[in-house]
Amino acid sequence: MRLSIVLLALFGFVLLLGCGSDDASEADRMAEEHEGDTPTATEAARAPNSPVTTETVVYTETADGTPVTGYLVAPAHPDSVLEARGQDPSASQLPGVVVIHEWWGLNDNIRTATRRLAGQGYRALAVDLYQGKTAGTSDSAQALMQQAMGRQQRLATNLQDAHDYLRSEAGAPRVAVMGWCFGGGRTFGAVAAAPERYDAAVAYYGNPESVTTDVLRQTTTPLLAHFGREDQAVSIETARTFESRFEETEADGAIHYYDAGHAFANPSGESYEPEAAEQAWTRTTDFLAQHLYP
Repeated sequence: MRLSIVLLALFGFVLLLGCGSDDASEADRMAEEHEGDTPTATEAARAPNSPVTTETVVYTETADGTPVTGYLVAPAHPDSVLEARGQDPSASQLPGVVVIHEWWGLNDNIRTATRRLAGQGYRALAVDLYQGKTAGTSDSAQALMQQAMGRQQRLATNLQDAHDYLRSEAGAPRVAVMGWCFGGGRTFGAVAAAPERYDAAVAYYGNPESVTTDVLRQTTTPLLAHFGREDQAVSIETARTFESRFEETEADGAIHYYDAGHAFANPSGESYEPEAAEQAWTRTTDFLAQHLYP
């Protein structure tokens, strides 16, 4: 009996950190949606509105002591950003955002998005959940995602360490988490694992199943979710079920739907929808400003 209870508890923990009941099936659905896609950045990618600085930093390490590096981007003139937002530069620090990559890994497309985000006035840290690897094909992305989903505790620790790095090393007074696709699911999972850790969360077409009714009742993290009505990887039924939980618990935040498929905000993919992507980006930056620059 005692062993059964332990096994049930462990199983529940995995579900909490994951993004659904069957990680292999989720990766399969992602593969179908991304068939024919490539992760090559295009001219549709947007540059930051203001100059930024970039650096590669070690923000955590693996269980065997191997350093894990991330891509840290910040405004080149933080004092000007803070003054423009009505903050006292001598007494304030830039808020932080943990940025979680798509199923392709921490590639140039994510670096571009991170620079664009930092240009809005944030110290943005793009994490690496694939241990230094990136994918160039749908098959390799599927394999990397499945491998990562087999390291649930490592994923949770990685994101916690990224949050702590921004708070302690970068001095961020408030920290949000956001991600797309695979990273959207991990964004939901980060909130489920630590309902009071983040000051805001933004998930683009991520599987929300880990954010249960109990999590929504516990969390102090405002949530912004973007879903495509034509998405087959994260179905509209899954999104609507999450919306029902969201409304039932009167959770803080918003859920938006777009006439688009999965990965509609990725300019390097076949499903890219510029109008939906820009609308979602505006909603994202407004939401982050509301909660990170109160």
